[in-house]
Amino acid sequence: MSERARTAATYQDLERVPAHLVAEILFGALVTHPRPSRRHAVAATSLSGELQAPFQKGRDGPGGWIFAVEPELHLGPHVLVPDIAGWRRERLTEPADKPYFEVAPDWLCEVLSPSTERHDRGDKRRIYGLFGVPFLWYLEPVAQVLEVFTRRGDDWVLTNTFVGDEPVNAPPFDALTFPLGQLFPLDPPAEPSA
Repeated sequence: MSERARTAATYQDLERVPAHLVAEILFGALVTHPRPSRRHAVAATSLSGELQAPFQKGRDGPGGWIFAVEPELHLGPHVLVPDIAGWRRERLTEPADKPYFEVAPDWLCEVLSPSTERHDRGDKRRIYGLFGVPFLWYLEPVAQVLEVFTRRGDDWVLTNTFVGDEPVNAPPFDALTFPLGQLFPLDPPAEPSA
């Protein structure tokens, strides 16, 4: 038996982590990082706000989605806390009173920061793929960049990159277009790169 398997983190280990840290279990390892910065939190809230009215509430959009900010996901042995998760309403049938979700989301967004990017782009992306998540967005608030990935077979394929104040129109929310710069009200708009 490998050392990693013998020392796999448990949910009790996760519960002992101080409240000022976010804790996850990725491939048996307990991973912690600080709570998000204001820039990170505001960008996540702004993106969630853009999507909720048309896609969750059906206002000027198709409806049919449910979103959660920083939900706790239990995917097999993994415990993950993405920045934003979205499920097609018909797939989210588990009891609403649970403090976590066991159904893999249909879409995820990770807001990248120096303390999370390695895990977001590494183990977490692998886990999301293993559990069939079809869409993954990476939002980088400092550089004001949005990367859109789609699952194709066993691979993640970068399908769109938006920079600065470019209009965002990307799956699975391509019924909506909004300027990327709206997600960063704490900062002046970034200039698109040449």
